[in-house]
Amino acid sequence: MERHGPAAPLPRPGWWDRHVVPRLIGFACTQPPIMRERARLIPRAAGEVLEYGVGGGANLALYDPARVTGVTGIDPSDPLLARARAAPHAAIPLRIEQGVAEALPFPDASFDTVVSTFTLCSVADQARALAEARRVLKPGGRLLFLEHGLSPDPGPARWQHRLEPLWKPLAGGCHLTRPVAAAIAVAGFRLGDVERRYMPKSPKLLGWIEMGSATPA
Repeated sequence: MERHGPAAPLPRPGWWDRHVVPRLIGFACTQPPIMRERARLIPRAAGEVLEYGVGGGANLALYDPARVTGVTGIDPSDPLLARARAAPHAAIPLRIEQGVAEALPFPDASFDTVVSTFTLCSVADQARALAEARRVLKPGGRLLFLEHGLSPDPGPARWQHRLEPLWKPLAGGCHLTRPVAAAIAVAGFRLGDVERRYMPKSPKLLGWIEMGSATPA
């Protein structure tokens, strides 16, 4: 089913989300340990790429021009889109658009790769965002993901559940308790290589990451 008509207007964010959250995201999501993980994942993208939550453009310089023919990035945040447009990027065609992952304005089977890095935690509807990723992928396409999520350990997981109601409004809707690879599998993807571990020197409440690839089942 194609969904490529005009997108519905996005709700206007409040002062905190416009002025503070973009700076927090820009700082937290470009720390050296995170950039090292990005540098391992992003060069695997190939063909026409759609990047969810293009945000401050942290991935844009990491794409391999020998493998990628173009990148389309979406994000709902005007301040983050402005940062992405100004960020250094690889020598590839680049298109940055405002939009949400749950209602993509692209036809079915439009992209060879969908990239999601530290984005599935904050989309309004994770299942719909993953269903849309599956819809716009070409046959044989891949989802590449690097996300933080629910810890497998009972102690940290309990604290994640306790703190999430306080954390979400401060961090742009970021959830601490969402599963990653399990949710991708439920959305109709076949998981490929997946790494699951804590980020070094990160608090366990925020440091559990899952990274890898998946193809539509």
